[in-house]
Amino acid sequence: MRARGREPYGSGRHRNEFFWLGLIALGLSSVVTVSSVVRANQNTPADPSAPTAVPADAEQPASAAVSPDGSADEPASAPAVGLRRGYLVPVLLPITGDEDTRLKRTIDKLLSELPVEGARPVLVLEFRTRVGQAGEASQFERSLSLARYLAGPRLSRVKTVAYMPADVRGHAVLVAMACENLMLSPDARFGEAGVGEEFIDPTMRRGYAEIASRRRTLPEAVALGMLDKQLGVYRARTLDGTRYVLDEELRQLQEQAAVSEVQTVSPAGDFLSLTGDQLREMGFASHLVADRQQLAAAVDVPIGSLEEDPSLLAGWRAARIELRGRITASLVNQTLRSIEEARRRQEFNFLCVWIDSPGGSPADSIRLAQALAELDASEVRTVAFVSDQARSDAALPALACDHLVLVESGLLGGPGDHQPGTEELENLRQPVQQLAAAKGRDWSLMLGLVDRRVDVYRFRQEGTGQVRYLSEEEADGLAGWQRGEPLDLRRGLLAREAESLGLARAVVRDFGEFVPMYNLEQEPQTIEAPWAEAAVERLAAQPWFARTLLFVAFFALMTEASKPGLGAAGFVSGLCFLLFFWSQFLNGNAGWLEVLLFLGGVACIAIELFAIPGFGIFGIGGGLMIIVSIVLASQTFVLPQNSYQFQQLPASLSMVVIGGAGAVASLVFVRRVMPYVPVLNRVMLPPPEPEELDRREALVSWSHLQGKRGTTTTRLNPAGKARFGDEIVDVLSDGELLPAGTAVYVAEVRGNRVLVVPIHQPPTV
Repeated sequence: MRARGREPYGSGRHRNEFFWLGLIALGLSSVVTVSSVVRANQNTPADPSAPTAVPADAEQPASAAVSPDGSADEPASAPAVGLRRGYLVPVLLPITGDEDTRLKRTIDKLLSELPVEGARPVLVLEFRTRVGQAGEASQFERSLSLARYLAGPRLSRVKTVAYMPADVRGHAVLVAMACENLMLSPDARFGEAGVGEEFIDPTMRRGYAEIASRRRTLPEAVALGMLDKQLGVYRARTLDGTRYVLDEELRQLQEQAAVSEVQTVSPAGDFLSLTGDQLREMGFASHLVADRQQLAAAVDVPIGSLEEDPSLLAGWRAARIELRGRITASLVNQTLRSIEEARRRQEFNFLCVWIDSPGGSPADSIRLAQALAELDASEVRTVAFVSDQARSDAALPALACDHLVLVESGLLGGPGDHQPGTEELENLRQPVQQLAAAKGRDWSLMLGLVDRRVDVYRFRQEGTGQVRYLSEEEADGLAGWQRGEPLDLRRGLLAREAESLGLARAVVRDFGEFVPMYNLEQEPQTIEAPWAEAAVERLAAQPWFARTLLFVAFFALMTEASKPGLGAAGFVSGLCFLLFFWSQFLNGNAGWLEVLLFLGGVACIAIELFAIPGFGIFGIGGGLMIIVSIVLASQTFVLPQNSYQFQQLPASLSMVVIGGAGAVASLVFVRRVMPYVPVLNRVMLPPPEPEELDRREALVSWSHLQGKRGTTTTRLNPAGKARFGDEIVDVLSDGELLPAGTAVYVAEVRGNRVLVVPIHQPPTV
């Protein structure tokens, strides 16, 4: 007996379900097959003879997701980033000396390290020109050797792209032709390959014709027209399609009446030179790109993978600089001097910038960031490691590095030690934009981490699904981007958030994970100033150092105040206060205002005690001035203006508490410890017994002792005891320390105070 509602496997109802499921699956597979055929037909040029800049084995466009087996799926909602790896190798123009050999060794080492499996990587050759040059002086033999290498079978493992952000002339054109794709900025010019040559010999013509026919990036006629200005280049429409021909071939076609239309590309007598827009329009350039970010999107690789690797030839030589504490002008100056000195000695090609800073000076932070961004990426790889925080403007040096790595609890941007004013932020805008352009980043996100007035939104590009984080101002010049939800940058970015936004390359638990991540053999050696200077600055930066100085300063001050005269305790107190303000000067917290407030407070208290004792306005005001000077010297702000400054305020107030604790400890020490310490009891006598104290405090008149002579029975420090006849009374010296047994006489009596002087001094009338 079957349970109600269930049918056995293979029953009629299940067979019907299988039938309909099979029919639906067949229909879906048919749709997929038809759509694949349609896309294949759309990707096929209408004119087979028309030149194309994309080779037959080129990958699918960025808007389509490419599977590992090479088949194309439907356009995805997000770009197919990460399916392959990109590598960037600079080509330094002009190509002379051993530049071709250096490039071959670099590429050979890169090829030896490529993974065997996976999508075909992209090798981008970035043509870099010196100021005032565009490669005109490149040697033909060197350029031809490099071009044959690039067009040879060894580089079939990678897709080669010639990226030209500026003009390229001379025989460097031959090297670019040997790549599979040409990508230029819209205004960059490409051509005039034979400029500077007095005579174009057949060897040169054969070399250009060979590379053009082997790679087919440019038609042979176009390549020869760039080489020899005596050749005219024409675009002829024939029965077989559009062709690019030279003068002789054009005459032959015209004699055969096989030409329906002729367009002059470059007349004889002029070198052929084309802009990026013209190359793209003619189908020779696959993309027009203005920066590395657009380049990465064009070749469909992550922007972070298009970077140079200085270790390809010699391995990593790692060094480290540290940015700890508040960023100041002196800290930045010392850091830049250390980097320059180490670079002069060629000590490193990998620079780890260790950052643990709340910021402090936007002008100095951007100065350091610009210096880090200007380091030649082909010689030095810069990696910022945020061990705890890179708040406010301290985020700028971190983002100026090639890579950024944070610990799991790290924080990037947000409120920091210094709250920049409107003028400071306005002065920061243009340098940040230039910095972002140099590093291939969006400037809105960088500036938004420092300037809370910048509203940053998530923008998505129609069709490709590519995501960028822009302000409306930066997005105004971009077409096809839709604004999405805003980002909240007011508190900064946590490590995982920075990683998800593409700012951080990785998040690690500690520096121990950082070292193997970059295949470093050992931890980078720290670049430091001379050992004495570095030790002093490291000591001054420790929070406990300033607190200890304040405690000792107040302790010694109260000890000195317990007895007249300036002694060792007073000297120690003054020295500790001096070192305290010096350390805060060094950390960038204190200025002349704090020092003047402190000195003014001490002067007011001195006036209250010795000059015009009375109501206490000088004493109270002086005490407040000293407290305010200590608080201001412990922080960079006057009144807190952001959450970080509010968090720092208790630490500043704790300095006052520590100073007060030193004063209280001094009073306890002076009254209860000092009189019983073997050496220190010479300075202060033990307190009297209670009975003696009661007797001493009774009302008594010692006027009858005026002018009498006696002998001290104890040491006068300057207080003590003396015998006058049968009476032993408490006496005071005039500040001189007198040993026991000294003959004295009474110089003055005021109530119960008896002032004595040594017997050798003449009596005072």
